[in-house]
Amino acid sequence: MTSRTHALELAAEHFDSGAFRARLATAVAHPTESQEPERQAELQRYLDEFIAPYVASLGFTSRRLDNPVAGKGPLLIAERIEDPTLPTLLSYGHGDVVRGDASRWREGLAPWTLVEQGERWYGRGTADNKGQHLLNLAALEQVIAARGGRLGYNVKLLLEMGEEIGSVGLRTFCQEQRQALAADLFIASDGPRVSASRPTLFLGARGTFNFDLHLDLREGGHHSGNWGGLLANPGIILAHALASLVDAQGQIQVAGLKPTELPAPVRRALADIEVGGAPGDPAIDPHWGEPGLTPAERVYGWNTFELLAFTTGNPEAPVNAIPGSARAHCQIRFVAGCDCTTFIPLIEAHLAERGFAAVRVTRAKDEILHASRLDPENPWVDWALTSLTHTLGEKPALLPNFGGGLPNDIFADILELPTLWVPHSYPACSQHAPNEHLLAPVVRQGLQLMAGLFWDLGDRWSRS
Repeated sequence: MTSRTHALELAAEHFDSGAFRARLATAVAHPTESQEPERQAELQRYLDEFIAPYVASLGFTSRRLDNPVAGKGPLLIAERIEDPTLPTLLSYGHGDVVRGDASRWREGLAPWTLVEQGERWYGRGTADNKGQHLLNLAALEQVIAARGGRLGYNVKLLLEMGEEIGSVGLRTFCQEQRQALAADLFIASDGPRVSASRPTLFLGARGTFNFDLHLDLREGGHHSGNWGGLLANPGIILAHALASLVDAQGQIQVAGLKPTELPAPVRRALADIEVGGAPGDPAIDPHWGEPGLTPAERVYGWNTFELLAFTTGNPEAPVNAIPGSARAHCQIRFVAGCDCTTFIPLIEAHLAERGFAAVRVTRAKDEILHASRLDPENPWVDWALTSLTHTLGEKPALLPNFGGGLPNDIFADILELPTLWVPHSYPACSQHAPNEHLLAPVVRQGLQLMAGLFWDLGDRWSRS
């Protein structure tokens, strides 16, 4: 039997049989912590001993390649070419994870062992990102079977092992491998849905720009009883400098650090999106952030300024001394259309105009993730929504971009591909924290959603 319905049935059976869970358990058992230099061999093993044999069973040929940045995680390119003249799909995932942090997991759980408790599957990488890229491969496997071995298009897969340290080297790698990664469409999965109960399609990601503010007034501290009222306090000055950048309601005060508008297609896409409200979600502060915007517009359609850390003196063991310096570590999440190369000059000029010229502004060492998104009115968006709706029986959520950071701009700008992301996690999955998990019902539904997409892609391209 060859039909879309059969492909969806195979996807459900793959979950119900325990086959997907078993493969995910094997993946989780690889401690692929890219933040730990001693795990380099494990990063290679994940690709060589786990991913390469699996995709080979689906008809892919693959090769592991060194990262162009020495000492960073390797990458894998796999391809399944049915006919060079056919259209090509590119997919992506990352096999590295954040630190296991084993001592902080709840009793009975461990980062490198898949543990099932109720509807939750616990283990490091279940949600970010092993479970997600393996789900997509499993769905593709079912469509290959349902179509008798032929998809009607080619597939390429890019798997990196350094996303959790900022995808260092990925941009250069894709520039160097542009021909090998040439395709017509990009579909991948990462991040959470808007909620566990609402499947989601997003089209890109906000950018991430981290920077530091430094104020160094003098060497060391001086006794507050002897010098208080005579020596300027850098902590107080830096606090006021920060208050000039963002006010007490979280509204950015520097015009150039904000977008000039919220585009009409973005506003329409976000009209039915609700943020938060699920068990475990924090309560939203209704008056925080840019006024006149809905919560969804503030987190998905606008820029935000966050103070992530502030130090002056010794917070762990304060003494009666006026500190000599202060430092603030800050972050701007920004949407497509904003040029992050202007941020530091804008901040420097703003501070100087307000009497804070002594505050130094420096870019943090973190990799910059640039903002990008596919136009919500692009024909591929309507195609994807139609496919997902066909499978679900109802329309999924559409986000113009993910609120967090992803290397989407590399695929959109360097490889020049329309980008579609279908996440299989949910906001309370404890990503990057102890007790990370996937929800079994979301996995089962995700397998069917992706099987439907991969089936419908063959139908669309066969008509073009």
